[in-house]
This record gives sequence, C-alpha cells and structure tokens, in this order.
Amino acid sequence: MSLRHRVPVSTIMTKKIITLNSNDQLETAERLFKEHHIRHIPVVEGDAIIGMLSLTDLLRISFADGAYEEDSDVETIVYNMFTISQVMAKNLKSISSNTTIKEVAEILANKEFHALPVVDDEKLVGIVTTTDLIKYLLEQY
Repeated sequence: MSLRHRVPVSTIMTKKIITLNSNDQLETAERLFKEHHIRHIPVVEGDAIIGMLSLTDLLRISFADGAYEEDSDVETIVYNMFTISQVMAKNLKSISSNTTIKEVAEILANKEFHALPVVDDEKLVGIVTTTDLIKYLLEQY
C-alpha cells in the first residue's frame, strides 16, 4: 500500500460544517446530531471556533442524571441545566487545510479526541474526523 505522503487534509475534510453558537440550547445540539448523523459540532463565534461539542459529551450529562428514561421531559430539564459553553471541549488542537493526512492521522492516533477543526487565518474552514480518515485509508487499498 503506497500512501501518497503529501496529500492535504482539505481533500478529505468536511467543508459543509454544521455549527453551534455558545448561546444555543443543548436541545438544538441534540437535534443537529440526530438530523445530520454526526458526532462532533464546532462551536463558533463569527468565523472563529471557540469549542467543540461531541455527542459523547451530551450523552454524558444526560446519563449523569439518570435521565434516559423514555421521558424526554427529564432530558429537557437536564439540558436546560447546562450551557453549551459548560459542556463543550475548549482546549482544542486545530490544523490548517494544508496539513497532510499523515500528520492528521498521527494527531488523532495520539490524542483522546476524534475530530479536528481545520482553521485557516483564524477562520473555521472544515472538520476532519477519524471516520473521514478511515474512509480515506480504505480507498487506498
């Protein structure tokens, strides 16, 4: 298998990004996760990324309260107790669109997160996930 070493992440990243603002409700986030079948949503202020919300983070707070009965009212109450700013990951590592796929693979393999924001000139231009990476690697076989 010969991987083309200099292929930039821009060739595999998602460019149509679903985003949230820090003043959105967690219920909105949950709806977006379900509607778009995604697991990570960047939280932005204008064009700049300020955090990343993952589906895991959301599940963690709803489980923490034993709120996964069939009763979605309980869930709503739990979601209203938290803000997106409180739940999102803030110490993000971002990459630029010309970072190589190989570098992205190394970062994702060594870190505990599964998605990286792609930022050029302080503007969020894409998001790349472990799933994008795996799909790319499979295409190489």
